[in-house]
Amino acid sequence: MEFNLPFKKNIAILALGAESAGNFSVCQNGFVYFSQDFGDLLENTNFNKYKTELREYLKNKNIKPDIILTDLHPNFLTTKLGKKLARKYRAKHIFIQHHIAHIFSAIGDRKLFQNSKFKIQNSVIGVALDGTGYGADRKIWGGEVFKIQKSKITRIGHLENQTMLGSELAIKEPARMLLSILNKVFSAPSSPLGRGCPPRRTGEGRSELQKKNFIYNFVKKYYTRNEFELLYNQLQQNFNCVETSSAGRILDAVSLLLGFCGNKRNYKHEPAFLLEANSSKPYTDLKPKIDIAKNNYTLNTTFLFEYLIKNLRKDKKRLAATAQLYIA
Repeated sequence: MEFNLPFKKNIAILALGAESAGNFSVCQNGFVYFSQDFGDLLENTNFNKYKTELREYLKNKNIKPDIILTDLHPNFLTTKLGKKLARKYRAKHIFIQHHIAHIFSAIGDRKLFQNSKFKIQNSVIGVALDGTGYGADRKIWGGEVFKIQKSKITRIGHLENQTMLGSELAIKEPARMLLSILNKVFSAPSSPLGRGCPPRRTGEGRSELQKKNFIYNFVKKYYTRNEFELLYNQLQQNFNCVETSSAGRILDAVSLLLGFCGNKRNYKHEPAFLLEANSSKPYTDLKPKIDIAKNNYTLNTTFLFEYLIKNLRKDKKRLAATAQLYIA
């Protein structure tokens, strides 16, 4: 795909994108080229096609990039490729955070820039709820609120961080997210549900066992007791776990808790799609719990799961709508 920008810059910019839906774009003299979608670049065949078309395009158009843009994630194949190309062309290598890129894409689409200057006409509030992306704090973002004023962008809010048990495996198995969130729910002293479990004692006393059994009841449909014990211990040791503010992971866990999806995805975003498809009229008794610290707003999602568990005997379709309204 090709199109012209309303302004021209005498520099060549190459953007390499992320991994899951690989593509690249080139901007020079007000002209932008978007490549085809190469699919998941973790598949060797796709990544080889990606590199071949990129090499041929730059060669045929005689383009030598002055600036190379890549995702902030240091381990992406495209990030590593960007580093090599930056050395080859002696280009400036700039790392772009996934969700900030989405916000500026929307700003460009809405034509909010001041003519040919890359400055915002007015201050803008941007909300990005797209998937997961490596954040500036080295956590996984995915439920973000930004304020953009002129050329400055500030992260002013996000969903509460929850633990992805097994890192990216938690994307493929929603029960891992549910397990980790329930562990927080039943451990919180301030939670009515947390108070239902006696205080933790030294060693694995009755209280710890009680909490484990309570959590296991919610995931035993998906894991054997031995599998659960391994996952639970992994969570307690924080081994191969990463914090995320992703709205997608919350919706996955809600969908599983309410019984709309299984623990294996048949297609991308399946749990969230099924949650939306099974939603009806929301309940109105759940109000957002927002924690404020240092001018940063955090929507408490553990509180959402406390509510859902206490109301599981209610209409599941209404609970599905209530959960989505809570995040919105």
